[in-house]
Amino acid sequence: MFKTNVGLNDRIVRIIIGVVLLGGYFFSGALGGLHWLLLIGVVPLLTGIFATCPLYSVLGMSTCPMKR
Repeated sequence: MFKTNVGLNDRIVRIIIGVVLLGGYFFSGALGGLHWLLLIGVVPLLTGIFATCPLYSVLGMSTCPMKR
C-alpha cells in the first residue's frame, strides 16, 4: 500500500497528540463553537497508526531508521 516513512518515536508522539486532541473534542464543552477544530487529531492519530505520512512522502522525508 503506502511506504512506511514514520519511525517508532514519531509514531508514539503522533498517536499521543491525536488521542489528546480527540479526547479534548469529546470531553470538553467549554470551548464553545470552536471545539470541532480538535477533530484535526484524526490526522496524527491515523498517520501514527498506519506509519505513513503523505506530507513526508511529498517532501521526501522519513523518520524510519536506515536499512543496512
